[in-house]
Amino acid sequence: MNRNWSEFRLRVNIRVPLEKVYPAWATPSGLESWFLSKAIITREGLAGHLAGPRSGGLQKGDQYEWFWHGYPDTISKKGTITSANGTNHLAFTFTMGCPVSISLFREQDETIVELVESGLPNDEEAIYVGDSKGWIFYLTNLKSILEGGLDLRNHNVKLVNVITA
Repeated sequence: MNRNWSEFRLRVNIRVPLEKVYPAWATPSGLESWFLSKAIITREGLAGHLAGPRSGGLQKGDQYEWFWHGYPDTISKKGTITSANGTNHLAFTFTMGCPVSISLFREQDETIVELVESGLPNDEEAIYVGDSKGWIFYLTNLKSILEGGLDLRNHNVKLVNVITA
């Protein structure tokens, strides 16, 4: 049986209004509340160079550098925001430049966060498994944080090989 390793789709239900979920994805402070230890966002300047960090909501064309708890500051991921509509959709490049799309909508009186990562090499099971495993944890942490729960992330860089990093 051949498996398509090029795309995965994950959904999580969160019992808060959609208007509270979007800022958790679209602002540096929101991302840092459940996902990252630090989110640096920059925007292309008029002369084509990065204009420096800013704290407002993410916009199409923004560049990011993301850092995680549980990892040294020498480990980060850089990418580009490819879409941000300000209400219910955000997309960015991630592993190997592959697109990640975040869609928010209401279903059964709850907010659904749907994440799709696509464009992964079809012969790279390890990337598929690694990224999907990480997203499952962070989507669970997003739900926990927004519903008033605990931050489940590992904040100890000396503690390694745990699922909460």
